[in-house]
Amino acid sequence: MAIILRLDRVMADRKISLNELAERVGISNVNLSNIKTGKISAIRFSTLNAICTALECQPGDILEYQSDD
Repeated sequence: MAIILRLDRVMADRKISLNELAERVGISNVNLSNIKTGKISAIRFSTLNAICTALECQPGDILEYQSDD
């Protein structure tokens, strides 16, 4: 099972920088960078909600499931 994070793609589509999104969401640049690069094993729903609110997107726009096949 693999969950792929597509935050970088959504950010590029919205033309928003890491610094600007981090400020809007209220988390550090380092934490947002870790989310963006997939270096996390979990994400709080409150953080996901804040990201989706700031980017005007759905969680499915950011998260993608790929089977191990």
